[in-house]
Amino acid sequence: MVAMLMPNWMDPEYLLNWLGDWSLWGTAAVVFIECGLLFPILPGDSLLFAVGLFIARGNIDVPLWLACVILTVSAFLGNVSGYYIGRGLGTTLFKNPNARFLKPKYIEQTHEFFDRYGPRALVLARFVPIVRTFITIVAGAGRMDPKKFFLWTGVGAVLWASGITLLGHALGKVKLIHDHLESALILLVLISLVPMLVEFVLAKRRGRGNLADGVEAQLEQPTSHRRKH
Repeated sequence: MVAMLMPNWMDPEYLLNWLGDWSLWGTAAVVFIECGLLFPILPGDSLLFAVGLFIARGNIDVPLWLACVILTVSAFLGNVSGYYIGRGLGTTLFKNPNARFLKPKYIEQTHEFFDRYGPRALVLARFVPIVRTFITIVAGAGRMDPKKFFLWTGVGAVLWASGITLLGHALGKVKLIHDHLESALILLVLISLVPMLVEFVLAKRRGRGNLADGVEAQLEQPTSHRRKH
């Protein structure tokens, strides 16, 4: 059923079965790429959850603590890689205002984001698909203090990579989840998409609000002033 809703490479159960004995290392590679190499469309959350669940079921014969360490380190190094990509290339990544992801305004928005949430922004972003890929790039381009970045991205890596893996392991022992793995993975994918959907709706509302303000401002201008335009 999962395969019907997404391509095979987005189906965590398919990926883990396909990787076989290399499933843990394959997951670590996916986590690294998603966290730092500008490829956001990967099943990070659901794959971490599935690894924990597979360990609980005995499909992956690796100690849980070792899996958490490997995946956390991978998530941390992915973010460090993204940070230095952004730091090295700077604002050259953000020159095209019509780009889908790397828009110039993201530099300013990220500064505002950090000013608003402080270092914990790096922790919160871990749990938002797509955002977790690009926030480290933008943090590097914005020259965020490296020591502060390493500290908080490390905290985020532990909470995200280890946290979701442990959650999968815990729920993997629940008979209902164990017997309905595909449904559980679909639900997790849908839950992971909620932040993106909320942001999309809010962005649409902000856009409509800006348009309405612009129209209202034009209507409030004197008739003679509008004729000049």
